[in-house]
Amino acid sequence: MRQADARAVALRTSEALVAAAGTAVGIEAQAMLGSCYGRRVAVLCGPGLNGADGRVAAAWLSSRGAKVDVIDVRDQPGSLGPYDLVVDAAFGLGCSRPYVAPSLVAGTKVLAVDVVSGVDCDSGEVMGAPLHADVTLALGALKFAHVAGPAARLMGELRFAGLGIVEEFRDGLLEDRDLSSLIEIGPDDHKWVHAVEVFAGSPLMPGAAELVVRGALAGGASMIRLASRGDISSFVRLPPEVVHGIELSADRRCRAVVAGPGLGFDAASWLRERLADVAVPVVLDADGLDDTLLSSRDRSSPPWVLTPHEGEFARLTGAPVPANRIDAVRSFAARTGCVVLLKGPTTVICDPAGTLRVVRSGTAALATAGTGDVLAGVIGATIARGHDPLSAAAMAAHLHGRAGSRVAVYAGASELPGEVRAIVAEIGRTVRSR
Repeated sequence: MRQADARAVALRTSEALVAAAGTAVGIEAQAMLGSCYGRRVAVLCGPGLNGADGRVAAAWLSSRGAKVDVIDVRDQPGSLGPYDLVVDAAFGLGCSRPYVAPSLVAGTKVLAVDVVSGVDCDSGEVMGAPLHADVTLALGALKFAHVAGPAARLMGELRFAGLGIVEEFRDGLLEDRDLSSLIEIGPDDHKWVHAVEVFAGSPLMPGAAELVVRGALAGGASMIRLASRGDISSFVRLPPEVVHGIELSADRRCRAVVAGPGLGFDAASWLRERLADVAVPVVLDADGLDDTLLSSRDRSSPPWVLTPHEGEFARLTGAPVPANRIDAVRSFAARTGCVVLLKGPTTVICDPAGTLRVVRSGTAALATAGTGDVLAGVIGATIARGHDPLSAAAMAAHLHGRAGSRVAVYAGASELPGEVRAIVAEIGRTVRSR
């Protein structure tokens, strides 16, 4: 970000960038206030560019009728009186020491400029006692602290002002509009073009297989072959589109494989022979997440997608998940040569080259048994529809999170495929209308 800032300053001057950023902050503040006239605003300004942005925003708000107090953080009091809005422009990228924000009257809205002051932008660690923002206006690009580490919970609603500073992005946060490319339909499509192989389910956990295949069908799989570890036909009601067997091996006509959910103890040995000659991407989930299975895979084949929750990730890596989830996922993806999707309130996805995607659409509704099985099926279907493993995992995770936001409180995982299908249908209608 500093390098991008320096390039922009060389082209446009520092004054021009500060004017653009400060104006963007002023516009965001007005949106939060509804009307500027007569509203009381405090702007906390530090000595750097963040403080300069804050001073421009203060002048912008004052010119529109707000009563603005500009407070230099070097002279800030321990507490502030009643204000309608506090703009936190104390410290941005350059914050390297603890910062203690003033206490506010309950109910005071807070707008953070770029990041909440008092956090490490790269790690998301909290330094001192920052404010808790209602809105954070990210400038130029999102920083890791916006989405990772303890600082993320302090950012409130993320909004973005690009300001033309960053020319190229390698990493990104998924948004709803990123799902517009989810649907790929060709004139020569037939049932095998987007077929998915599933290795899931056992008499002890038969429901996992049903959830995976229903997720895959909702995500666009044109055909599903299911092999279970034992006969589960008397325990579940599989969709009629599913070809089900017990000792099926992978069919070479399938475009993706989902393996692991509900297979039970020592699933790796059962899966190893079935995955030995697979030449398409494999989504490895739940009981399939095994070190010995990973070490036996052919690294010249397409990348596998690993979908651990935090407990599984800790088991695979041999260490608890650190606060800096992004670095941990990057390291594990590079070590395994796989796309790694670490589930959580913020889901982090990374490929072996280090390219990152972050998903924040998840809700507490997804913290129930079986939701990960549905996600694995949706990822497999999205790969089978022609998307590369990183893009497929990211889009499927965002779609899965959006579906979770639409189900009722305490809904079971079995309700998710219907919502996934509804969202995909909405996207399809939008695509066709263009």
